[in-house]
Amino acid sequence: MTTFHLKRIYEDAAPEDGYRVLVDRLWPRGVSKEHAALDEWCKDVTPSPELRTWFGHRPERYAEFSQRYRHELDQSGAVQVFVQRLAKQPTVTLLIAAADPVHNHGLVLIKEIESYTNQL
Repeated sequence: MTTFHLKRIYEDAAPEDGYRVLVDRLWPRGVSKEHAALDEWCKDVTPSPELRTWFGHRPERYAEFSQRYRHELDQSGAVQVFVQRLAKQPTVTLLIAAADPVHNHGLVLIKEIESYTNQL
């Protein structure tokens, strides 16, 4: 079973990261492709541009953002496809640019992935 982790893309790549996937819709500012050391850039599991813009990383909107984002993920089926596609990877590190460690889409995505994999 694949283990998923979350990490900021601004942190250095490490061997224990395993397969590295950027899960932001926009390329992170100031990060070169070499520093990113990506295996993949997956926009399919990111919030829609409209939802991302509405949220604007405002903590007071996080609860509603989380609900809306989970709904988007449920409707698209993207989490299931993503997890199934990466099933052969022992470790996957999801990379995000968000500075707020408590209010970001990566935390919602990890919870959705865990929820899906617990059902398997």
